[in-house]
Amino acid sequence: MRPTSSIARLLASAAAIAVLAVGLAGCQTAGMPDITGSLGARAEARPDVDPRASIDAYGERYRSNPKDADAALRYGQALRTAGQRAQAVAVFEQATIANPGNKQLLAGYGRALADNGNFQRAFDMLAAAHTPANPDWRILSVQGAVLDQMGRHDEARRYYDSALKMRPEEPSVLSNLGLSYMLSKDLPQAESTLRRAYGGGNADPRVRQNLGLVVGLQGRFSEAESIVKADLPADEAAANVAYLKQMLSGKGSPKVGAAGRDDARGRS
Repeated sequence: MRPTSSIARLLASAAAIAVLAVGLAGCQTAGMPDITGSLGARAEARPDVDPRASIDAYGERYRSNPKDADAALRYGQALRTAGQRAQAVAVFEQATIANPGNKQLLAGYGRALADNGNFQRAFDMLAAAHTPANPDWRILSVQGAVLDQMGRHDEARRYYDSALKMRPEEPSVLSNLGLSYMLSKDLPQAESTLRRAYGGGNADPRVRQNLGLVVGLQGRFSEAESIVKADLPADEAAANVAYLKQMLSGKGSPKVGAAGRDDARGRS
């Protein structure tokens, strides 16, 4: 077990590294996957999709008709997936002006703003993307993630609780809630919550990585390695273990305000 001061330093690093699902676990719209939070820095592309090709294709559609809401939505997401955060914000900003009240675009804009670290503005856009009379559990979850990034953990958990009332035991929400506890240094509660997410059977693989990180932060490194490499091909397991060691050593290079990861699948 590492000394308490060392664990505190690791937690400070993890607060940046384990960026929640600000950009990924929100409203599931066309081209915007519902993925839980993760250890790293960038929205993760689907393995069967070439981000550059998507940017070219949707960018051409968007430029031919900037008022096309679907083209803007898909182009903005392609930019986010490629890590082009400022460009994604600009596309969504113009699209919401051209299509006022379009809740899918507002959700996309909020998530792009969160990727770019503009948390208060992101929260406001996400709030406009659904209504109290017709709430969206995915947006509630991502609003919680944004609040966690602003250090408002108690408030964030009220949003997760609301999301879980609508979608009981949803792994993506539980993962964000578990990371919320991690960020406030309640590691036992974080582990318990992430085990609920991981035990659901259909959890995103990033839940595995988040659980491994929290277990590792408590000094149980062998157990953490077993978690992140379980049931994976040897090369993927080795990559995950290497990434976990990098994170636990505090040598990662996180970019606070991003979500997902440009990772070896160190899965919000």
